[in-house]
Amino acid sequence: MRTRRRLLMTSLWIATALMAMPLLAADKSIILQSTTSTANSGLYDHLLPLFTGKSGIQVNVVAVGTGQAIKNAMNGDGDVLLVHAKPAEEQFVTDGYGVKRFDVMYNDFVIVGPPSDPAKISGSQSAAQAFGDIARSKSVFLSRGDNSGTHRKELALWQSAGVDPTGAGSDWYRETGTGMGATLNTAVGMGAYTLTDRGTWLSFKNKGDFRILSAGDPALFNQYGVILVNPEKYPHVKVAEGQAFIDWILSEEGQHAIANYTIDGQQLFFPNAER
Repeated sequence: MRTRRRLLMTSLWIATALMAMPLLAADKSIILQSTTSTANSGLYDHLLPLFTGKSGIQVNVVAVGTGQAIKNAMNGDGDVLLVHAKPAEEQFVTDGYGVKRFDVMYNDFVIVGPPSDPAKISGSQSAAQAFGDIARSKSVFLSRGDNSGTHRKELALWQSAGVDPTGAGSDWYRETGTGMGATLNTAVGMGAYTLTDRGTWLSFKNKGDFRILSAGDPALFNQYGVILVNPEKYPHVKVAEGQAFIDWILSEEGQHAIANYTIDGQQLFFPNAER
């Protein structure tokens, strides 16, 4: 009787252990607070299977505007932060929320709009001049209005143009409060100008007859950085797994994978990590 009971208990213990194994394996994961631009572009669909296949670490991406991603990380809701607003990223580290910031990759912002181009900005090499022409012509401009990296760049360009787009009589300036993909969809539907990162634009499927009207200004440079959330402030941060992701994306293999991501033969992001 005792032998039968011991066998039964042993069988139950083994069954419980086997049931727990998938849960333990699934726990080998990290939360990556990141931007809608990197997610909408399809970059993570390309990169993350490569990383997970090598490391066994699952990366769960929270794709929001840069401002919200930084807030989420400041609340301890993540292990790694990958966004594109360098001054805010550096402040994040200075304030003790992150360990160290690293450049990862870059692309650029572009101004897109309808073929009618009512503000006549086509071919403009100055983003500030293009914004000024949009304001003077009172052509509809659609802003994300969400404190994202793209929104912050847009506000800096309005300042360079000497324009307050939210002032009296600025009914031509509209805010969506949404991510880049949704803002582009609305802009196309309204025939409005907007600012977007090139990666999202190249991967965007609903362009219609919209096109890039202004690009190439150095002011449109768009740098991305990666940071491990500080485990001294948030002990639950998965340091080993988070650092493994950072090390991989900064490595020759990760940087090569970024460079190899193309759409219709066009490279979306350009790796520039210092190794």
